[in-house]
Amino acid sequence: MEDKVKFITDDGEEVMFEVIEQARIGGFDYLLVTEDYENSDEAYILKKLTDDNDEIVYVMPDDDIELDAVSNYFSSLLDDVDIEV
Repeated sequence: MEDKVKFITDDGEEVMFEVIEQARIGGFDYLLVTEDYENSDEAYILKKLTDDNDEIVYVMPDDDIELDAVSNYFSSLLDDVDIEV
């Protein structure tokens, strides 16, 4: 499993996330990440895709049905985590 991933915001800012969990659902890879695992109560779901140059990019899913399904899956894996969308 990857330990950290780089995410680039719409503003071009780079953010390093720590990977909490990963899953393959419906043919796509998803990561549950946080900025600081020890000191943060916020987590994000990232979807792993490839761009036009076949480079890996991570995006935050914007489809509510997809987001609900993936967050429910991660919630079922992690007993002490309550994921709100």
